[in-house]
Amino acid sequence: MRTAVVWMRNDLRLADNPALFSAMQSHEAVAPVVVWSPEEAGAWALGRASRAWRARSLAAIAESIRAIGGTLTILSGPAAEALIGCALLIGADTVVWNRRYEPTLAAVDENVKRRLESAGIAVRVLPGSLLVEPDALTTQSGSPYKVFTPFYNAALRTGHDLPLPSPEHILSPATLPSGIPLSALPSSPADAPDIDRFWTPGERGAEATAERFFSDIVDDYERSRERPDTDGTSRLSPHLAFGEISPRTLKSRADEIVRCNGECHVSEDAVAFTRQLYWREFAYHLLHHYPHTPELPLRRGFDVFPWSRDPDCMDAWRSGITGFPIVDAGMRQMLATGWMHNRVRMLVASLLTKDLLLPWTDGSRWFWERLVDADLANNTFGWQWVAGSGADAAPYFRIFNPVIQGERFDPEGAYVKRWVPELEAMPASWIHRPWSAPSGVLAAAGVRLGRTYPRPVVDHAAARLRALAVYGSIRDAER
Repeated sequence: MRTAVVWMRNDLRLADNPALFSAMQSHEAVAPVVVWSPEEAGAWALGRASRAWRARSLAAIAESIRAIGGTLTILSGPAAEALIGCALLIGADTVVWNRRYEPTLAAVDENVKRRLESAGIAVRVLPGSLLVEPDALTTQSGSPYKVFTPFYNAALRTGHDLPLPSPEHILSPATLPSGIPLSALPSSPADAPDIDRFWTPGERGAEATAERFFSDIVDDYERSRERPDTDGTSRLSPHLAFGEISPRTLKSRADEIVRCNGECHVSEDAVAFTRQLYWREFAYHLLHHYPHTPELPLRRGFDVFPWSRDPDCMDAWRSGITGFPIVDAGMRQMLATGWMHNRVRMLVASLLTKDLLLPWTDGSRWFWERLVDADLANNTFGWQWVAGSGADAAPYFRIFNPVIQGERFDPEGAYVKRWVPELEAMPASWIHRPWSAPSGVLAAAGVRLGRTYPRPVVDHAAARLRALAVYGSIRDAER
């Protein structure tokens, strides 16, 4: 009986899983395995929020595999030794996995592939987490894309395959390695977000989240996704990060949505969602072609950027006590739930890198630790975009005003009031700038600046002028 090992990583799903599907098409027995080897991830091992999510996601996929007759085996690393030992024990002739793109992990995979083949075990590596492979698209000059819109248009022309079905049954080999129990893996850190309160990790949770989005939210997505005070986003990012649902499944769902008014045409809201899927693809395209960018700027002029060092300001930013209510709300939302609204992510990143001139790498590291959707490609791309040091970056003069942004996207202050309860009684007209409120308004709301709620850590107007001068000098030096 031909047997294959399926090495599962950030593809914790049954549906549209190319590695699992391929193994089952060519082999009678299949052994899905996970290798616990965090040291192989190097400097970007999972952060505390992601570890908490992954523990639940592994439990969910183990149950799903068990429900159709299979067994998920947890092995301990190093990966090459663990997989070779497993394959030899069960008599597997092939190990199959879906490709990873993070530089350190891609290097691990290449080493594992070489070691397996040296041991006489075949290896099959398949694309499984993107719509378009990062090296499949280049500009007319043959170079990687650095601007999103041309990349997006080229990617749309490339198209994508339809999602693969879920297996109905998995036949396990007669012998399996003993492995380690899920309970032996590191438990959730004490300061991890309350995942069970806010999320349902796993493939079923991903499917339910997608169904809710496409049924109840997508028709107003283009407008509502900018509003942190409403439930207008898909909240699918952590499910995508752990591969609990595939981008092909989501793209196919979006493609099905039409709105008829005389004649049928594609919903602009579905197009806006699709564009976000390709924004994710663009991040992977950049990480693949510029693997140094998690640590170093893409624009080399930023190698000499005069970043500041202010531990007090950094601590205030991390803790959500900057004195800018919408920024503090976002940081506290992340600490509590492991997630932050995308519009607010831009605001908190702008405050750190533009107003405070603190390094974007410090911000990306904090996000990596605290987000359940921590994704090296997107985390890197997002931070470099806001800092102005990356591809297709925000113009150097784009410095978000946290007051204006709050008043525009959280006009009643509902988002702030949820996550910054000390401002709950502040009227909407003052909630985004409490330091400007009359003393009577503050007293009525029970707010004492500097006591119950901090004053701003920086004067935004002055900080903006300082940032313009510094960023302008970098721009001039790059010319």
